[in-house]
Amino acid sequence: MKENIKLGLILLLITGVAGFLLGGAYEITKAPIAASIEADKQAAMKAILPTADKFEKADVKIEGNEKVSEVNAGLKGTEIAGYAIKVAPKGYAGPVEIMVGISTEGKVTGIKILSHAETPGLGANAPQPKFSDQYKNKPTKEKLEVVKTVPSKDTQIEAITGATITSKAVTLGVNDAVNFYNSSLKGEKK
Repeated sequence: MKENIKLGLILLLITGVAGFLLGGAYEITKAPIAASIEADKQAAMKAILPTADKFEKADVKIEGNEKVSEVNAGLKGTEIAGYAIKVAPKGYAGPVEIMVGISTEGKVTGIKILSHAETPGLGANAPQPKFSDQYKNKPTKEKLEVVKTVPSKDTQIEAITGATITSKAVTLGVNDAVNFYNSSLKGEKK
């Protein structure tokens, strides 16, 4: 009996020390990880909206909109050059987090896939320029659609071979961002 209590106390001491060390490691790495995530987000916004000098959280209501998780205004001086809208539609293996750039002229200026869990070699190819660059300069007046052949219209996006679900998810996310822009941001001035 005494032996069991002694072993239990030793195990309690070891797990307590391990928990304390893990908590300390978390506190030490929390700020650098947050800074790295913010730097990646800033770089993504600059890539999809290159005319903007800086980005600020847009003063727009997104509560109740389960499709849009973040809206940033891209500023050139004091004027709004466009918006970087973050969406996360469901892909094949989970959410595909996308930042969509939309200019005040009403064009999609680009997309950047921030994170995904898609199938390697198939849906994981969505961030590749061959697929993601298709969204550049697309109009915001009509809904984009995915096709399996070479696009014949300006509103068509060619699917990634073998990854139609991912292609449709990314396009749905871009359409969600465009719909939000058209309904809540179009015509906004700073």
